[in-house]
Amino acid sequence: MNASNSPAIHLDDATVTADLAVARKAIATERAGLAALEASLDASLTRALDAILNVKGRLIVSGMGKSGHVARKMAATFASTGTPAQFVHPGEASHGDLGMIKPEDAVLALSNSGETAEMTDLIGYTRRFRIPLIAITARGESALGQAADVLLKLPDAEEACPVGLAPTTSTTLMLALGDALAVALMERRGFTAESFREFHPRGSLGKRLAKISDLMHAEPPIVRVGTKMAEAVLEITAKRFGCTAVVDARGDLVGIVTDGDLRRHMGGDLLQMPVERVMTANPLRVAPGGLALEALATMNARQITALLVCEGAKPVGIVHIHDLLREGVA
Repeated sequence: MNASNSPAIHLDDATVTADLAVARKAIATERAGLAALEASLDASLTRALDAILNVKGRLIVSGMGKSGHVARKMAATFASTGTPAQFVHPGEASHGDLGMIKPEDAVLALSNSGETAEMTDLIGYTRRFRIPLIAITARGESALGQAADVLLKLPDAEEACPVGLAPTTSTTLMLALGDALAVALMERRGFTAESFREFHPRGSLGKRLAKISDLMHAEPPIVRVGTKMAEAVLEITAKRFGCTAVVDARGDLVGIVTDGDLRRHMGGDLLQMPVERVMTANPLRVAPGGLALEALATMNARQITALLVCEGAKPVGIVHIHDLLREGVA
């Protein structure tokens, strides 16, 4: 329902003030927990990163309840940033899903208490097959903390829940620590924007990071210096890009003939002129490895609809603004 069509609701000032105070206190409590987490980080983080990087298989992330929801998000973040990862539910693990975990994997287990009953079989499985176990828990003396090869201990932080029972600050800290691990792994791996695009080819970011080579037409219109404009017009018409590249005897780009050039030189003898008398010399060009987004920005700034794509001085393609817009590059 639109706000303009909804019935008027009277907000009591005292209620608004009380609600905002509660919400701000919750955020402040979680912010204090994050500050404590930041201060508590030590060499265990590096040991965890080493363990993950040395894995030949996948990183298995597991947790129960609210920790399980965080674990699912962690696995998705790891997988999309260069670390093969998969979520395994600890309850299902005890009923056959342990078979998903191989000796070449590592396990990242989340449990605030470290005593989650459903994690018992998973912990035992990692010990039996010597699978690296990384624990995120607030209780280092717990069963999970004691069994782990690497312990990432959460600080003793107050839950934002007013009765101190609902996982609030603790899950925020887990989530932040997972993001910290993922970011540090990206740095270690030299993960770039191009790497990110490989894992997100259909997302909006992937489209924005598309290379010109992905969208260009590989057979651009081309004529040589000395060609009569009559032939150049035929090339422009046949390829339907509104222009043609002009190259010298070595095949190097020296100019471009556009529809605008034709209009500026319109006259009785236009078709008999050599292309070099009509062309625009030293035209704009882009490299195949450039970003399509940058090509679009150039076209918009210069109010043109196509760009020649060159490797060195040689034209290898052409990209049209319609191709970029059709693919969602914007």
